[in-house]
Parts: sequence; structure tokens; C-alpha cells
Amino acid sequence: MPGDAPQERPGFAELGRVLMAGGALSSDWAPAFAAVPRAPFLPDLMWPFDMKTGMSVPVSRSGDPELWYSYADSDVPVVTQWDDGAHTGPEPGQVSTSSASMPSVVFRMLRDLDLRPGARVLEIGTGTGWNAALLAHRVRAGNVVSVELDPVVAAGARSALARVGLAARVVTGDGLKGYAEGGPYDRIIATCGLRAIPFAWVEQCEPGSVIVAPWGTHYGNGDAVARLTVADDGASAGGHFTGPVEFMKARAQRLPPVVHSEYVTGDVDAQEKSSTALTEDEFLGERFSAQRFALGLKVRDCVHAVAEKRDGARPVWWYGLTDRSWACVVFRDGEAASVWQAGPRRLWADVEAAYRWWESQGRPRIERFGLTVDRAGERAWLDRPDNLIRPA
Repeated sequence: MPGDAPQERPGFAELGRVLMAGGALSSDWAPAFAAVPRAPFLPDLMWPFDMKTGMSVPVSRSGDPELWYSYADSDVPVVTQWDDGAHTGPEPGQVSTSSASMPSVVFRMLRDLDLRPGARVLEIGTGTGWNAALLAHRVRAGNVVSVELDPVVAAGARSALARVGLAARVVTGDGLKGYAEGGPYDRIIATCGLRAIPFAWVEQCEPGSVIVAPWGTHYGNGDAVARLTVADDGASAGGHFTGPVEFMKARAQRLPPVVHSEYVTGDVDAQEKSSTALTEDEFLGERFSAQRFALGLKVRDCVHAVAEKRDGARPVWWYGLTDRSWACVVFRDGEAASVWQAGPRRLWADVEAAYRWWESQGRPRIERFGLTVDRAGERAWLDRPDNLIRPA
């Protein structure tokens, strides 16, 4: 089929230039990029994210091969499965549950992995198999084990890996348990968002090994890439975050949908009301802003939802995950924001205090935060492991 040879596609060459210029593709990963394009791992019908519309759109290789390849060779995420495989038809489903990540994200995480020749690698979340193929090209297929929970997705990845001659071992199973039979590992990389990093991964690593995984809190859907080094005694792993990302969450760690009506059961105006001097711009920041990540570290067991802005007003809601506490702030252009809250927790009070803490620390970027994982659980910190972040 036309376009099968990547060197014949201008879009593929341009993608390489963009990734190199942006610092995502390092020189040591450039040979893998050139030898292992993303296109052979994508299905005939896929749903790339259209940057102009902000939506996932159906694109068929058989129906429009030129458009299909243009997306395959673009720095955009591509959904390859909806609704855990229950979805049918060309239109997008309800929840995206498997995908091919943006190439820039893929290569930044591979750079964080600091992969050395001959390293033994465990990947959590095979997906299309493209990431496993890149790893296999770098350290040879026999050194790579990839674990995928969904048997249909796993079978597709095995077929794609075999077709390109990089048949890394794909295991169908629960990646949160790791894969002890293939260990001990020198590197572990996860391609799904986590709300808790399993200590089993640390146990299956050699001392000094590196674990790279997207991690975050239920406060929001965003993640940050944790780069953890396993301690010499193997009893813990820790390190800084390297930057913001957003991944589909590991199925066992997904947050069930919050039902608004189960929290707000009466007239909002009848609840405790106050105001805040914080403005929408300074409080919300960008989607992947450091302040949102910091608030999630301080305000635990809480999820927030940012509504669309209408007529100069934007509501932001918070819901407690251990009780029915809730809070709402309505930011209005040119006016002080109004606050309502109810329940045993004063969620807005916690959130505003967390924001002021972030300010008091010099508005730290995500890279100043870190994480330690041991048998007792996880501990987030700022700048150094002994400077723990206490919940609000």
C-alpha cells in the first residue's frame, strides 16, 4: 500500500525534525525512530486527536490513506479502542481505553528511562506495541517484556511486533503485579496513568534500576512523569517528576464517575456562602499547570471539575471522595468569585489553603516535586525526600 515506506512520506521526515527540534527525540533514540515508525502499529480505523477541533475524529486507512498516514506521522495522540472494547462503529465512543501516545511524549519518557545496551526492560501497558518495538530495537526483543491487561489489545500488539520483526514478549495479565518471571529488571516503564505505583515493581528491579511512570492524584485527570531510582537495598524507590502528561488510567485505578446529584441535593444558595479574591486566571492556570498538580498533592481524596465558561462565568466544583462534602466557586469576569460549600469537610478552605501554600513555596514547577515508594506506600515531597508534603 502507498506510504508503507516511511522514508517516502514527507510527514514522517517532518515529524522527526519536529521531535528533534523540540528536544523530545534525543540522538541515541533517533535510529529507533527511523527504523520503527508508528504507522504499522495503528489499526485501519483509528481516532486521532484533531488539534483544531479539540476532538477525536474517525479516520480509515482503507477509506482515506493519505489522511490516515498524515495523522500517523503527526505528533498527536491516537485512540485505538473505546469503552474497553465494547464500542462498535466509526464514531468515537464514550471513554477512550487504549491509544498510541503522542510521539513527543513517547520519546521524552524513553529519554527519561536512560536505557543502556543489554538492559532488561518491563513495560506496563502494551497498547499498540509501538513502544515495546522501540524498546526492542534498542536492547533487542529478548530483553523486553510487555504486560497488557486486555487480551484483544495484547493479541493485536503481538501481531504488529511480529510483522516488523521485533517480537518482544507480550504477556496478557495485570501489569500492576509486574511480571516476576522475567525479572529482575533494569528498567520499568508504564504507559498508563497511575494513582498508586505498586511496590511489586520495586521488588522486581535490581538496585539502581529506573522506573518511569505517569502518576497523579484523583484531584484531576492530569499526570506527571515520575522518574524513580531503586535504592541500593531495594527497599524503596524515589526521584523527581520530569514534566506533565496525561494518560489513560490503569483500569483498576480509574476513578468511578462522580454523580453530582448525590452530593448537591438541595438549593445551592441555601448552603454556606462566602467569596474569594482569587481570580480565574491565577487559580486555574493552564490545563497541565503546576498549581493543579500541587493542589492534588495537598487536597487528597477529592476530585475537581472545571465547567465551561458561559456569559462571563465559570463554575468549578470539588467533591469529596470519602464523604459527601462539596464546594463550588463561580469565577465571574470583573467580580469577586462566589463560593458555596457543604458537608463535614470545608473543601474550598482546604483548596485555597493549598493554593496559598503553593504560592508561599515560590510557585514550584512540577520538576521540583518528587515521590518515594516503599512497602508502606507513597510519599510526595518538594525539592528533597525529607521535605514531605502534608495533606491540607
